[in-house]
Amino acid sequence: MKLIGISAYYHDSAAALIEEGVIVAAAQEERFSRIKHDSRFPHGALRYCLSKVTGGLGAVDYIVFYEKPFLKFERLLETGIIRAPKGFPYFKKIMSSWMGGKLFQEDNLLQELSAYYPYSPLSNIKAKLLFSQHHLSHAASAFYPSPFAEAAVITIDGVGEWTTTGIFHGKQKTLIPLQELHFPHSLGLLYSAFTYYLGFKVNDGEYKVMGLAPYGSPQYRSLILNHLIDLQEDGSFQLNLKYFNFHHHQNMINDEFLSLFSQPKRSKDDTIQQFHMDIAASIQTVCEEVMLRIARHAKQITQAKNLCIAGGVGLNCVANGKILRENMFEKIWIQPAAGDAGGALGAALAAYHQHLQQKRIVVNEKDHMRGAYLGPAYSDPVIQSSLGKLKARYHVMDDEHLLNVVVDALDAGKVVGWFNGAMEFGPRALGHRSILADARNPNMQKILNLKVKNREGFRPFAPLVLAEDVQHWFEDLKDSPYMLLVTQVKKEHCLQEVDKSAMLLNRINEVRSVVPAITHVDFSARVQTVEKNTHARLHTLLTKFKEKTGIPILINTSFNVSDEPIVESPQDAYRCFMSTDIDMVVIENCLLNKEEQTVR
Repeated sequence: MKLIGISAYYHDSAAALIEEGVIVAAAQEERFSRIKHDSRFPHGALRYCLSKVTGGLGAVDYIVFYEKPFLKFERLLETGIIRAPKGFPYFKKIMSSWMGGKLFQEDNLLQELSAYYPYSPLSNIKAKLLFSQHHLSHAASAFYPSPFAEAAVITIDGVGEWTTTGIFHGKQKTLIPLQELHFPHSLGLLYSAFTYYLGFKVNDGEYKVMGLAPYGSPQYRSLILNHLIDLQEDGSFQLNLKYFNFHHHQNMINDEFLSLFSQPKRSKDDTIQQFHMDIAASIQTVCEEVMLRIARHAKQITQAKNLCIAGGVGLNCVANGKILRENMFEKIWIQPAAGDAGGALGAALAAYHQHLQQKRIVVNEKDHMRGAYLGPAYSDPVIQSSLGKLKARYHVMDDEHLLNVVVDALDAGKVVGWFNGAMEFGPRALGHRSILADARNPNMQKILNLKVKNREGFRPFAPLVLAEDVQHWFEDLKDSPYMLLVTQVKKEHCLQEVDKSAMLLNRINEVRSVVPAITHVDFSARVQTVEKNTHARLHTLLTKFKEKTGIPILINTSFNVSDEPIVESPQDAYRCFMSTDIDMVVIENCLLNKEEQTVR
């Protein structure tokens, strides 16, 4: 039995394929279209998934959309009526979009899918089309691939149809919804309101707020809790809507919000001041408190030993780390594609186990995401053909020689693009579409941010570490394969604490540990552990680097520049290589040096 899951039309469209409950393929549309957070129907991702199916879409048993459009329309309609006449201009704009097509999403889907059924009537496609619910899709994406037979499941995002937060109890193949919060009371939208206030782009810049927070102190925490959010002990809450516009206007906040903090909204090009750092620290602290209370309550009402997390707020790896360190659960597993892209996978899994009542198999306490390496891979002949068309100069090497050359280059301070195996599913590069560098280099954070990534200088970089060495370098962590947990660098590797009174720009490049390029200003790091059985080649590279330097750690950042999706193809990798100060690129067994390229 084969099922295709689809998420589309809001942000981060994606497609996923499962066969007999096994995850076969999954990818985000942005990687193919090269449009970041592409929300259109995921034709590129779907074509990739169908390349794994003999007989194409005709051989697929069900196609599952990740939410119920009419429920979302009901919420928009009801909200517009309640907020009239104040929000009428925004309501009119939204309704125009829906009446222009979104309301009839089933028809839209059938028309898009008909291109893959050239000789079949729409009624045949319609018989295969199912609709999940948004937060059920999130919960399914977290629980079913997890290594747990039973778990508490929490889903937290901006909003689905009505739900913004959900608690489920997963048992074998069943997912039982227990409690939920509804729009407009949303932790995701609260965090996005502060993202907007700080001058970053909503649904894109939230991780910038998280990265900025350690430079500040949470001195506005009480102001937020006293005025903006009424937080209960069980993690339930209500927002004070007099400070927000997101429920009836395109802007997230209003004049009442600005008056509360006595500062105007930051424009994206304005210099970041200490006030902005403190605001970021304050909303991050509140987010952590809310998530901790929800997790405690989920533990109380399920009595489960394990926890699964999904939804866009599940990508807040600092809050995830706080939940881990509370030790209320024996184990935590977070869906690596926690946002709406992962909803495509969750929709297919929910239909398979819930709607079709197919059994679930949990094997050897390992998750079923295959390292999240679920996207396209390229053979050496295809790569060499692509590079030839680009007039690129490259060397073909065996693994032993190539890895030795790369280790020497990293040790010499070079920046290496690393393109290997199947592309990752989710927002993180996990060593298959990555940029690698030496974490010991005190200048590497500045080099990567300014000369390679073209992004804000305060942004931290994450470490790759050998799984067998993680407990020697980082606190309270045994495994973190998906870069979704933040923890502290062990004190024995840290240097004297820096002066907290210094200004932001003076603190960014301070040497805080023996691996300064991955040690954030608060001595934290967003860790990815590398196991030999999941990524043998990357494990070998790290092992060779450790043998040469004594350090089992490398910087890992995504293979892209700011405002572009992560590279998908060899052509994407070459273009990114040539437009940045990356020194060397490895594309499978092809090695390219910048100084040898003649076509610029």
